[in-house]
Formats: sequence, C-alpha cells, structure tokens
Amino acid sequence: MRGKIKHLTYKECRDFLLPKHYSGRMPSISWAWGWFIDNKLQAVCTFGKPASNTLCNGICGKEFSFMVFELNRLCRVDDLNEPLSAFVGACLRRLSFENVIIVAYSDTNMDHHGYIYQACNFLYTGCTKQRTVKYTLGNKHSRHTKNKDQGEFRKIRTAKHRYVFFAIKNRKFKKQVILKLNYKTKPYPKGDNKNYILGEFQKPIVYKVKCSL
Repeated sequence: MRGKIKHLTYKECRDFLLPKHYSGRMPSISWAWGWFIDNKLQAVCTFGKPASNTLCNGICGKEFSFMVFELNRLCRVDDLNEPLSAFVGACLRRLSFENVIIVAYSDTNMDHHGYIYQACNFLYTGCTKQRTVKYTLGNKHSRHTKNKDQGEFRKIRTAKHRYVFFAIKNRKFKKQVILKLNYKTKPYPKGDNKNYILGEFQKPIVYKVKCSL
C-alpha cells in the first residue's frame, strides 16, 4: 500500500473526524492510526473500549471481556481512491501485539454492509436488534450525559451488522479464545452500499416516543 501509517494524538483524530464523520461526536480512543499519502492525512482508524460492559462480556464471556475493544471510527477524505481495507488490515496487524478482540459495526441506516471488514477476514455474527434510546442534546451518547441533558423523548437506534476480529499473535491462544465466541458465525451480508456526503451527520429517525420515567 502507498504512503505511511502513523500513530495519531486525540487532537489529530478530533480535527480530522468531527467535520467528516456522520456521528458528529468523538468516541473513547485507545489506539489511533492515520494513513498519510504524500505527507497528507487521508484516513483515520480508531479503536477504543466500548461503553457497554454487556457488550464486552457478551463476545467471549467475562473471562475475556478485558480484551474486547471496538473499531469505533473509520473515516477517509472524499477523494481517496486507495482501498481502505489495506489500511484497516495494517492497523489490525499492529494490534495483534496487544492481544485484543475487535468488534466492529456497520450501520444499516447508512446502507453499509461491512465490505471493508469482510475484506479483512472479520467474522460476521449477525445483526443487532433495532431499539430506542434516550434522545440527548447534541447527539451525545446517553451514557456520557447528565439527566438534565436528556429530554423526555426517545430516538430509534437502527440495527447494525456486527463483525468480530481476533487480533492475537499467539496462534494457540487465539484458537482458545475463538472457541469462546458466543455468537454463531454467518455468511457475509451483501447489497449496494451508499456513501454519505462528508460533513453531513446522520439524522435521527424519530424523537416522538416518550420515555416512561
């Protein structure tokens, strides 16, 4: 692949991601890499600890929950013609020295199917269920806000394709952990992807379902 991959600071990630990523907010970041081509930052990939203990425990059980991290941002400049799968694969190879389990999601609401994860040999474990969550001001995560920042309404969180990757260097240990996977692997989903315009954030589906407090 062309260019170089370098570690990024939180500020470098923030300056690149906030104007481009549809979520409009920053995640927790444990590792972050940038893809530089001709000394220009072309793509960013970040990994962080999920906010949900249920998610961490659910992948391979409580025994391995400390190993679970999420690929929580993957974003590029609009005119990048190089395959992002090469960049993600290079990041995963670096993570293999950390011995971690990576979970990644592709949003059905954005018409994404996870083709980059498929190219990187992630395991596909099905789709999460659509559900409602508390509406928060500024599109903040409900776990990261105070009660006063949350209104009386709820919004729909659409279903997401869930992928799992075992970035573990030792093959024997890797096989041991994979056997603990609590989800059945399924055939990769297919369909036409739709690209959003960079800088346009995802619009909430609905705010009109009142919470029962």
